Amino acid sequence: MSLSADILRGHTDAIILAQLMDGDSYGYEINKNISQRAGGAYGFKEATLYTAFKRLEQNGFITSYWGDDGPGARRRYYAITQAGICQMAADRQEWAETKKVLDALIDQKED
Repeated sequence: MSLSADILRGHTDAIILAQLMDGDSYGYEINKNISQRAGGAYGFKEATLYTAFKRLEQNGFITSYWGDDGPGARRRYYAITQAGICQMAADRQEWAETKKVLDALIDQKED
């Protein structure tokens, strides 16, 4: 199954925040986890991911820092803030309400 990006586009921030609820992480790992959780049916393009990180950080929902992973390239890690945790709760509520409406509009009723 392949998901249309249009279906999930409005939920990019919530998807990223949900990943960070499990702990600090860096971009590649976050995107890999998203793809794994979606069974390979969904993942972000790099530009989309890093634009979302910038937006989330500007809104105070995440912070970032450079990790010290030893020799080689340094990784920029992202961590959810208390404001991000509150936003995630609001996003989950919004998703539940959206899903309820979509289910009512799309599901077939048996008469």
